Amino acid sequence: MKQIIKQLFSNTKHFVRLILPLVTVILAATLFSAPALATGVYQIPDLTSGNDTWVLDRGEVISRLNEGKISSALEDLAKQTGNEVRIVTIRHFDYGETAQSFTKELFEKWFPTKEAQANQTLLVLDTATNDTAIITGDRVKSLLTDSIAESVANETLSTPLRKGNKYNQAFIDTSDRLVAVLSGKPDPGPPQIADEVQVEGTFKNAEETKAVQGSATAWVIGLLIAATVIPMATYYIYQINQPSSDG
Repeated sequence: MKQIIKQLFSNTKHFVRLILPLVTVILAATLFSAPALATGVYQIPDLTSGNDTWVLDRGEVISRLNEGKISSALEDLAKQTGNEVRIVTIRHFDYGETAQSFTKELFEKWFPTKEAQANQTLLVLDTATNDTAIITGDRVKSLLTDSIAESVANETLSTPLRKGNKYNQAFIDTSDRLVAVLSGKPDPGPPQIADEVQVEGTFKNAEETKAVQGSATAWVIGLLIAATVIPMATYYIYQINQPSSDG
């Protein structure tokens, strides 16, 4: 019997040595993953001369198909009118940052002078909160007035997000409205919510992402419980295995 207990004790010690490093790594990843997802302006690359980046989807909420459509529409707009629009999504702002402050800082980073800013429009979305902000240059304001710009951010973009996180629809509608206004056409206003938007089958929606995160959390909790119980059981077995002081 003692031999069996000793063998069990030896196997348990070996198991603990294997599992504890794994638990430590997973716990550390969980604790630091949230801050790591936060984005500051310093993490956004500079725009270089001739840069054709129109959509920077750091939040990974736009399908590749629709990102390509939006980029093509914004590129055509720039070629035909000289008015340029950039759309940026991020997962979460740095601590203390707001949608407005982040957008302003990025606008000034990408376009540091009044002349460079004149024909520019920058729209930013934080996917963690669905907060939005938009900034326009001075020359753009004759077409894209402050009231229209505010409507684009708070209605055209935000309404589909409030109705089920329909990111693809939101950005397609937003792009269509911005292109129309900045081309000198009448403002179509906030569009009606469409029932269907073409997306790729492999695209993960917000609900699927949350489910994956929840599963990871459950694994971490289970491993932490195991890391607590196993050493206690090991100690108990060890105590049983010790020779009695009376003998």
